[in-house]
Amino acid sequence: MASSLRAGVLHWTVAVPLLAVVLTVLTWGRGLPAAVVVLAGLFLAGAVLAAVHHAEVVAHRVGEPFGSLVLAVAVTVIEVALIVTLMADGGGKSATLARDTVFAAVMITCNGIVGLCLLVGALRRGVAVFNPEGTGAALATVATLATLSLALPTFTTSAPGPRFSTAQLVFASVASLVLYGLFVATQTVRHRDYFLPVTAQGETAGAEEHAGPPSRRAALTSLGLLVPSLVAVVGLAKVESPTIESGVAAAGLPSSVVGVVIALLVLLPESIAAVRAARRDRVQTSLNLGLGSAMASIGLTVPAVAAASVWLKGPLVLGLGPSHLVLLALTVAVGTLTVIPGRATPLQGGVHLAVLAAYLVLAVSP
Repeated sequence: MASSLRAGVLHWTVAVPLLAVVLTVLTWGRGLPAAVVVLAGLFLAGAVLAAVHHAEVVAHRVGEPFGSLVLAVAVTVIEVALIVTLMADGGGKSATLARDTVFAAVMITCNGIVGLCLLVGALRRGVAVFNPEGTGAALATVATLATLSLALPTFTTSAPGPRFSTAQLVFASVASLVLYGLFVATQTVRHRDYFLPVTAQGETAGAEEHAGPPSRRAALTSLGLLVPSLVAVVGLAKVESPTIESGVAAAGLPSSVVGVVIALLVLLPESIAAVRAARRDRVQTSLNLGLGSAMASIGLTVPAVAAASVWLKGPLVLGLGPSHLVLLALTVAVGTLTVIPGRATPLQGGVHLAVLAAYLVLAVSP
């Protein structure tokens, strides 16, 4: 009994997240030597893998779509806390921080995660099969949230620049929360079957056969360890950001590249979990993760930064520029055409990845 307990405590999925949180606390806001930066990078990678492990344990216990919802919401809540913390630090770049981070998350999830998972699923068995009712509802919600929160501020005239007035910001925040709440209720209560994995014949897939569900105690333990794992991922990404900023500046790249790199790091747990699900022929689970993360990123970030803007100094810029508006419109159009048939070939996955590549190229060379 004692030996098994010691083995559990010493298991890397337990030890790495806890040590990573300690390292985050010790290094937060300090200048770091190269050796500590490398150590932080190693613990960041370990925390990502640990988060994926614990999220999969919880998902296996509670089943879909609750499992993907747990990971998406957990990552987004911590990401929102990081955004508000960085905005509180002030500086000229804080006005567009929320917009840049949310849009990066939308592009990475809707084109990167979705495209990669469709490609993996389609290459595995010819076509990637999913439920168009649930996926279409998720895409429609993401498109509406992105348009209301990121596109409309570019065209409103009540406040100078691509900004909302106070009344408009309140409306966008309330609308974001209501739409996200309605989607969660649809996904988990009234139409849960729309978000379950399906077979090639369009039938709901059964439970995974490789192993029985973990015990309640194991699931609760993983749920408890998922939080420090994700805190460590986001915290160490922030710790690494000065080094990333220095590297970006040394390479002569725009400062917006820093936000893209940090968003990629923060979304790594969801990306790995989504690809693993696609490799197990559970593409619907992958799409739940990708689109659910995009939805949570907008639906929770906008109300949070709107509330924080009451006491934070400086303007809150949410409106996208012309090139990003084009990419957003293209993402929605391509996503719609992908979702309608309920199945995708490798071509659709490649198209989504091409849109993400265009976004990354414009981030490096606006």
